[in-house]
Amino acid sequence: MVKKTGQSPFEIGGVTVQPGQRGNCELEIARLYTHSPLSVSVEILHGKFPGPVLLVNAAIHGDELNGVEITRQVIDRIDLNKLHGTVVAVPVVNVFGFIHKSRYLPDRRDLNRCFPGSERGSIAGRMAYHYFNQVVRRCTHVVDLHTAAIYRTNLPQIRANLANEDAKAMAMAFGSPVVVDATLRDGSLRAAAEEFDIPVITMEAGEALRLDPHAVGAGVKGVLRVMRHLKMLRTGHSKKLPDPVVPRATRWVRADFDGLLRSHVALGAKVDKHQVIATISDPSGSKEETVIAPQGGIVIGQQTLPLVNEGDAIFHIAFFEEPDSMVEEQVESYLDDAMEVLDDDLKWGMASA
Repeated sequence: MVKKTGQSPFEIGGVTVQPGQRGNCELEIARLYTHSPLSVSVEILHGKFPGPVLLVNAAIHGDELNGVEITRQVIDRIDLNKLHGTVVAVPVVNVFGFIHKSRYLPDRRDLNRCFPGSERGSIAGRMAYHYFNQVVRRCTHVVDLHTAAIYRTNLPQIRANLANEDAKAMAMAFGSPVVVDATLRDGSLRAAAEEFDIPVITMEAGEALRLDPHAVGAGVKGVLRVMRHLKMLRTGHSKKLPDPVVPRATRWVRADFDGLLRSHVALGAKVDKHQVIATISDPSGSKEETVIAPQGGIVIGQQTLPLVNEGDAIFHIAFFEEPDSMVEEQVESYLDDAMEVLDDDLKWGMASA
């Protein structure tokens, strides 16, 4: 006799997945001028028991790879016989950008400025429309995985609209030491989803076109923590993390001189007001300028390309009510903890790089 669990089949894109099963849907969301279809691969992990429908997606910007690996490792850890609810996993949303190692679509548009899209719009608008209506609106919660843009890197952090109580609860459950109260941008997945009462949190971690072990480990642990918060997974006995801290403000420090940048601080480092955090020299070394921290805080993002022009944003610093030393200590502990969850092959690859 089969035990009834109360869970119904899950349908998406014409594919029906039974409770306790895994399915795949190749969702055609656009066509290229060659008439070749552009499809997004959607993995559906449908638990045996009722619960929320969590969307975990990555590579809305096609060159942001950490989220692709995070999604793969999260899928690998899910036991369908114990899962409450459904995980809809989309490792690569912007397939065209992913193939071409590009942030953008063929028309140079940013997909994350095109939601909820248009059925009769440009290729970007059509992709956003079909993805949003056929995938996002089938879900109750969303974790959107990103990295910094090319030649920049981000400390693992969560960005969310903290005025939305559900999004705030997810952000705090994720476990990142830094949670940024980020305004909703028109055309973003976060803004479009909130119009339909779907809470979204965005993880920012690492650099485009790179796999960063700290970013991947932090992302895997964070998504699993969100699933436990939503009661999709059984609560474990993992160690209690310090409460995340929300910056009272963040600010980009910009270059006042053209030349070669030599950074003196790393991601997650505490900086003091008036501290020299970098030096910029012209190629011959005949002229040199220092970059000064405008006030004390924690470095949560920075440029990785050593070539800078005057006006370039080179350091992203967060300012807190809490002591900077406390935040720095939380960040260090968090990054060390993130490494524990990584697949052994990724650890080895990073060690040998």
